[in-house]
Amino acid sequence: MKIAKRSMQTSPQAMRGAALIEAMIAILLFCIGILGLVGLQASMTSAQSAAKYRADAAYLASELLGTMWMNKVNLGVYATTPASPCTDQRCLDWVNKVASGLPQGTATVAVTPGTGVVDLTVKWTAPNEGTRSYVLATTIK
Repeated sequence: MKIAKRSMQTSPQAMRGAALIEAMIAILLFCIGILGLVGLQASMTSAQSAAKYRADAAYLASELLGTMWMNKVNLGVYATTPASPCTDQRCLDWVNKVASGLPQGTATVAVTPGTGVVDLTVKWTAPNEGTRSYVLATTIK
């Protein structure tokens, strides 16, 4: 019994266009990789912006607390809401800093002068992220 050998060689006619298909697949994989890098860059930019806003809010809150520590006697003048701004000029300057430094930035400061309890909230609304807030509670004695 003889086993028939098959030729493993393919004719040039059968190989026609194989290089073109391989090149198209390589280009497709390259494009998918580039799109992945673009998406990664966009998410990194968004995360960096969010981190900057959080850091700015923390800095602004600490700045007002430092001002309040220097003026412990008059803590009540720092109480503010977005509808009812504070009466002290330093506090008004700080509220304007929040409004200009953060996108749609607002601040609320609740002060209990007898106990020195201060509740400070800084809010902002970044594009495509919704409203975020930084809350700080402390006691100034």
